[in-house]
Amino acid sequence: MDTRAKPTVTAAAEIAHGMWAKVVRDGEEDLVAVEEPLEIRVDGAPLAVTMRTPGHDEELALGFLFTEGLIDGPRRAGLTEDLAANTIDVAGPMTRDPGARRFYTTSSCGVCGKGALEEVAVHAEPAAPGPEIDRALLATLPDRLRQPTFERTGGLHATGLFTPDGELLSVREDVGRHNAMDKVVGRALLAGELPLHGRILCVSGRLSFELVQKAAVAGAPILVGVGAPSSLAVSLAADRGMTLGGFARRGGVNVYTGAERVRG
Repeated sequence: MDTRAKPTVTAAAEIAHGMWAKVVRDGEEDLVAVEEPLEIRVDGAPLAVTMRTPGHDEELALGFLFTEGLIDGPRRAGLTEDLAANTIDVAGPMTRDPGARRFYTTSSCGVCGKGALEEVAVHAEPAAPGPEIDRALLATLPDRLRQPTFERTGGLHATGLFTPDGELLSVREDVGRHNAMDKVVGRALLAGELPLHGRILCVSGRLSFELVQKAAVAGAPILVGVGAPSSLAVSLAADRGMTLGGFARRGGVNVYTGAERVRG
């Protein structure tokens, strides 16, 4: 009989919104972020599996499909007819055939299911002109993100949608930085707020190619993050006419592209 102590997780009723769980480590109670698979179906057919933090699953599914160029507007999204756990079904049809390829995305990689470089690119129109924002205000946006589950666990990324005046319109948390972005885009899609012209997206971590692409597809002209951008992220932002800011912390921000939107 195995008598070794094992980590314990509370019952679902004791987990706030399913986003964090209690475990035991070193003989003490601790809180960790929840990570579970979500299957996304379209008209009942499985399309993608993503590792995510539960919560706002309909927004995640819709945002994912929109930023992948597979839908172009709001769709019905909800539980499947068989009420399968961790599954969201979205009403079709899709705007293009994804082919035989299926997506599997982890919390660290949102493009892992794509087999060729050309499959990564999704068409996005060039960014619309404006808005302008003071550099000092742009640098403070990460500090304005509300991240209650991160404060409990230290294990989640966040994406926030802001006005040029620094007002936080929405924020979502997830173990996957791409999932947090998709949830914000999905919420905007349901609210009829796409494209995100005149809005600013802010992320709590580094700036990858994929995040710039999702922001571009959503029509956001400005993307800023706490961390560093990659070379492909900078190239894509420049090509789409976006403003890309990194290392937004301690009152400063590096502007890599689209400096005409940043005052000061």
